[in-house]
Amino acid sequence: MAIDMNIQELLVTGDLDLVIHQVREEWATKNSKILSYLHHVYELRKRFTKTEFKHVPRVQNEFADALATLSSMIQHPDKNFIDPIPVKIHNQSAYCAHVEEEADRKPWFHDINEYFGKRRLPRACKSYSETHTSEIF
Repeated sequence: MAIDMNIQELLVTGDLDLVIHQVREEWATKNSKILSYLHHVYELRKRFTKTEFKHVPRVQNEFADALATLSSMIQHPDKNFIDPIPVKIHNQSAYCAHVEEEADRKPWFHDINEYFGKRRLPRACKSYSETHTSEIF
């Protein structure tokens, strides 16, 4: 997709430290099954003016985690083919686009802090929790 979009500089993040170091040619690749993939990456790298491979721990790689979750839910009748997942590029981070200002001007996590600090649900949740206790706890 990056080649089709004529991207010149590419940042590739991955959560497998071993693979990132192998692609950077910092560590040797001893597994013969991986060598052909590694050579393919080297060839693809030539199509960009700049490429950077960066290790990001799994817990910090929300995008990869979301894709992994999606892929585990997909059951395609043809096991050798998976429909492409459309990815839209936005100028603003998703979390910025979806966080709205609270009516009481307190941060979004205020009620959570109140609950953990005082073990008391906010007023808005009390009437709901009285009828749905098993769903909350």
